[in-house]
Amino acid sequence: MNTLDVLSDFQDMQNRVAPGILVLSLLTSLLTAYLSAGLYRIFYESRGTGSQVHRAFPLLSISITTLFIAIQTSLPLALGLLGSLSIIRFRTPIKEPEEIGFIMLVISSAICTATFNFHLLVLLYSIAVISLILVRGARTWKILRRSGLLIFALPDEALSDTLELIQELLKRQTGSCKLENSSSRDGETSLQYSFSNLKSDVATLQQGLRSTAPVTSVHIYLDRAGGSR
Repeated sequence: MNTLDVLSDFQDMQNRVAPGILVLSLLTSLLTAYLSAGLYRIFYESRGTGSQVHRAFPLLSISITTLFIAIQTSLPLALGLLGSLSIIRFRTPIKEPEEIGFIMLVISSAICTATFNFHLLVLLYSIAVISLILVRGARTWKILRRSGLLIFALPDEALSDTLELIQELLKRQTGSCKLENSSSRDGETSLQYSFSNLKSDVATLQQGLRSTAPVTSVHIYLDRAGGSR
């Protein structure tokens, strides 16, 4: 494929697609890239240690859009461009799994704008926003439930007298609880409970255990960081 053939292909593309549509496609691609970056910052930036990949979304989006507009001219040109791009390697590590999803969102939106499927682009971002809101809602509900593990130890001789009182306390302080493990060593019994929907803070639960039974140690492990209250 010589230079004249390439120029002929580009001339054919210009005849089929108005320059205004090309400009509109690039501008739309840029706007959707900023929208993706905004969604990333709203939903994930504050909770992760990612590589700040959203800073590359604008250039990534318009580059992909331009590439796919160009390769619509002919199959040989498409293969040549993709072959030349195969030497590129991404050196920035992907530290958060959500970053892969946002990169794919940017690529998908760029392809939609490059092929002028603007209705599909609107549908893509509508579903993406709804899914992010649902994920945020599910995570918020999980945080409000505040599940975790409770491990405490008490003397063997006090177990039979206080076990029923401890279980009543746990039923009042949690939505549900279940005894997972029990072990005895050197005159002490260690009990492990799993619980969900902690209704008070951990200090109140610890104080309630110490006032109910002569516990020698109390350990509470929550399923998220910063869940003490």
